[in-house]
Amino acid sequence: MSELLTRATPDEQFAEVTRAHVDLQVAQELKDKLKRSYEKKKPLIIKAGFDPTAPDLHLGHTVVLQRMRRFQDFGHQIIFIIGGFTAMIGDPTGKNTTRPPLSKDQVLANAETYKQQLFKVLDREKTIVRNNNEWLEPLGAQGMIRLAARYPVARMLERADFKKRFEEGKSIAIHEFLYPLLQGWDSVAIQSDVELGGSDQIFNLLVGRQLMKEENLEPQVVLTSPLLEGLDARLVEGKLVGDKMSKSHGNYVGVSEAPNEQYGKLLSISDDLMWRYYDLLSARSTSEISELRRKVSAGELHPKAAKVLLAKEIVTRFNDAAAADAAEQYFENRSKGNTPDDVPEKSVSLAGAKSMNIRKVCVEAGLASSNSDAQRLIQGGGLSVDGEKVADPKRELEAGSYLLKAGKLRFARVTLA
Repeated sequence: MSELLTRATPDEQFAEVTRAHVDLQVAQELKDKLKRSYEKKKPLIIKAGFDPTAPDLHLGHTVVLQRMRRFQDFGHQIIFIIGGFTAMIGDPTGKNTTRPPLSKDQVLANAETYKQQLFKVLDREKTIVRNNNEWLEPLGAQGMIRLAARYPVARMLERADFKKRFEEGKSIAIHEFLYPLLQGWDSVAIQSDVELGGSDQIFNLLVGRQLMKEENLEPQVVLTSPLLEGLDARLVEGKLVGDKMSKSHGNYVGVSEAPNEQYGKLLSISDDLMWRYYDLLSARSTSEISELRRKVSAGELHPKAAKVLLAKEIVTRFNDAAAADAAEQYFENRSKGNTPDDVPEKSVSLAGAKSMNIRKVCVEAGLASSNSDAQRLIQGGGLSVDGEKVADPKRELEAGSYLLKAGKLRFARVTLA
């Protein structure tokens, strides 16, 4: 791995591994660590951990994994922590109630599926997987008490979700206060240089940084990623708005889903969300993504073509190139299949707006008598755009040409400009 450490300068590495980040504590420390690693050809230890609380991962979970992969491609040592011990407590992050603990058997079963999915992003041969049972179980009762003595309750209540629950009179179990300390102790155990996590994990990650200082270790740098917006997120007044990707919201792409499902879902996202996904999920470099954006802006590349490139990259990652090619062909055939030669064409003016709601497009194209009629069509699964079934009545269409199909027999080719 030593030859990889010098394939990019410290500044080049810094730009790639920090792209689209939320928190960086502390930037100069990371630059110093990367410089030292480059000069001494000694890899940094990059840590991230997942509690195996559910058997399946979705793209939202892989944002941190993709950042790990960027470090890995520069020759740094990745240590992936499976929270075999902490999963039995349950991470309280973002929860308004105490999480029910999982049994040891549930944790072990979920951990096995995590390992299988993990190596669809990370290089199996260059990744160390550890279970925090190794160092947390031996702590015992005395060790737990000493660890609990490290943080006062007042500091724990500075944490946003604890503070909110306390103010609302909702229960906070004592063991939940232990969770950040145990996650922090993981960093002490492996002496990490950098810990990665989602932006909602910042409190826990900073606890690890503090514990390392108290143990006279060089403190880890904390680098967090944004929570990935779900498939239905839209740009509103210059800001992406929507729930984070979640199975409970139905706006996710599963790592183990069928290739056609992954491909079709990714084609359904808005053009603005596409670039967010490129930044957070793509293995392409920042300069490559910038060039794609330039081509789309200049009209040299259609946004759908850029979206196809992203969808194929993701499908290839979690399946293979043949599956990605087959998915592309499948959707091309669907968009062309059963389409009559005399499809009515309709030009619709955006009147200076950037996009138009799909319901209004249906009305303008003569496929629905009103917005409510269009909504019923969508909710009944009867509308498709370029062969993709529309599930979200809030979907916006930007400038471009689209083939709309309502039911089995009604078609319209709409050009928005």
